[in-house]
Amino acid sequence: MKKAILYVNQFFGQIGGEDKADFVPEIREGLVGPAMELNKQLDAQVTHTIICGDNFMGSNEEEAVKMILGFLEDKEFDIFFAGPAFQAGRYGNACGVICKAVKEKFNVPVISSMHIENPGVEMFKKEVVIFPGGKSAAAMRKDIKKMATYANKILNGEKLGTAEEEGYFLRGIRHQYWLEDAKPASERVVEMLLKKINGEEFKSELPIPKLDRVEIAPPIKDLSKATIAFATTGGIVPVDNPDRIQSASATRWGRYSIEGMERLEAGVFKTIHAGFDPAAADADPNVIVPIDSLRVYEKEGKIGKLHEYFYTTVGTGTTQAEASRMGKEMVEYFKKEGVDAVILSST
Repeated sequence: MKKAILYVNQFFGQIGGEDKADFVPEIREGLVGPAMELNKQLDAQVTHTIICGDNFMGSNEEEAVKMILGFLEDKEFDIFFAGPAFQAGRYGNACGVICKAVKEKFNVPVISSMHIENPGVEMFKKEVVIFPGGKSAAAMRKDIKKMATYANKILNGEKLGTAEEEGYFLRGIRHQYWLEDAKPASERVVEMLLKKINGEEFKSELPIPKLDRVEIAPPIKDLSKATIAFATTGGIVPVDNPDRIQSASATRWGRYSIEGMERLEAGVFKTIHAGFDPAAADADPNVIVPIDSLRVYEKEGKIGKLHEYFYTTVGTGTTQAEASRMGKEMVEYFKKEGVDAVILSST
């Protein structure tokens, strides 16, 4: 019987929640968490479950990948799964990272599942077969079924359809193949053109992805009279993090007064961002939110005024939908309080 291995995070590996997000990778023989459902639906035996904390993978990716690939060196397996990751950004990233590494190292099929707004989709859909999944674990069985159905086709040597036919995210990979009706491209393109001219429905053979483009704002004519606000996705907050902004996959943001401050002081402000080493930012928060430099510009008359608040959230793992919502909420304050422009820093 063919064999499979599943990767899960600390939560679905039944280790714990955020308090165990730094859990060091380990491999367990047998079924843990989602592996039980996958094993039921798969035409193969899930022999091992790999568990790794999301923060450990995010902060120690090279080490985590090396450890997990080491676990697999002496294991026999025909296919590898990760997730489902739902809308959890750090988990989606982890699933993509390990699937890509396993595929490159062992040349076996790799499959995952993520919600469309999980950043892991855009990051890894070209290298990994990723099926659209639900927002939360409520969709676990449904998402696993999609993964297993496609995997069974692979395991049983069945003919595989296109991404669109099989239901996973389009990867932008083009293949040359012969159509059954053998109609030449010249005829097909004329047929599509005629349908387009006549307002009829037609299907392009080369779909162009739609990009969410934001119209560029006109330039400020005179910066010396402008009120400038500062925003960041670098996670700089007061040390007690009063708005409880998450260290990754953020859904919250805050705005904090800098009135009368020449700079952000260490010990008063810190970063809660989980995606980079916080040492430099904690020692000097101005490396992320440079209030000190902007005060100099203000005194020199290069800008008219620095807005009384800075705005902050965390970018790592944060979905496009949440980022868009938070941005729109911030803009309402900018408009109401006469801000002319915003400088946005990351990390």
